[in-house]
Amino acid sequence: MQTNPTHTSLVAIGDSFTEGMSDLLPDGSYRGWADLLAARMAARAPGFRYANLAVRGKLIGQIVEEQVPVAAAMGADVITLVGGLNDTLRPKCDMVRVKDLLTEAVEQLTPACKELVLMRSPGRQGPVLERFRPRMEELFVHVEELARRHGALVVDLYGAPSLGDPRLWDVDRLHLSAEGHRRVAEAVWQSLGHHPEDTEWHTPMPATLPPGWAARRVADARFARQYLLPWIGRRLTGRSSGDGRTGAQFSAELGKAFWVTPVDHTNPGPVTDWRQVGH
Repeated sequence: MQTNPTHTSLVAIGDSFTEGMSDLLPDGSYRGWADLLAARMAARAPGFRYANLAVRGKLIGQIVEEQVPVAAAMGADVITLVGGLNDTLRPKCDMVRVKDLLTEAVEQLTPACKELVLMRSPGRQGPVLERFRPRMEELFVHVEELARRHGALVVDLYGAPSLGDPRLWDVDRLHLSAEGHRRVAEAVWQSLGHHPEDTEWHTPMPATLPPGWAARRVADARFARQYLLPWIGRRLTGRSSGDGRTGAQFSAELGKAFWVTPVDHTNPGPVTDWRQVGH
């Protein structure tokens, strides 16, 4: 791996984790680790281009069908692929099919970029993770095997103590907070060979007194009402939070992806302020 490399383009594909939920900006859009990483990379490379094609709720089959061919055709220096975790959280999950689809994705993307980045996704401590941990770990073993076979990078977020801490997760208990996304961006940044900006991103957060019994019950009730019951409802009706949505840099009207680039690479700013390449 090259030390402190200069990459000129990045494409990110996947689900809500890569889309950026729940790192919410004042304008209502999501930022997330991929946008943060793109801004860092842009500051080192004039003319840097970026496209985030990830869409919340997508299963690995949808990612392979809708995002992988688009990303492969863009000729990016770096492509990040994180997918399959939504499948493992379904009551019924065919892990053989999930792993086969992930293999198909990696085989398409590897020759289409200079560096393919895969991840062992973070898992929040709690009963949900415990229930689905065997599936998740089976998926992560396959991710590592694919990386060895195809020369891809693997960023180990699952093994980072800090990212299991509930304090780095949003109230929906499914998505990282802004600080969680910042730490993921740092992890990928370092894995690509850049000098660390935060050498402690993976270390556990300082201990604090846990909330009291009453506060926990209020939080549990809020979580069930605002997030758990709607999630169950979507599962029962076959709907997804990503229905009708496209990635941030994908035009449904034109049916194709587009690049964005900062107006001033010395001060990239939020990706939402970047201009579309060629327009």
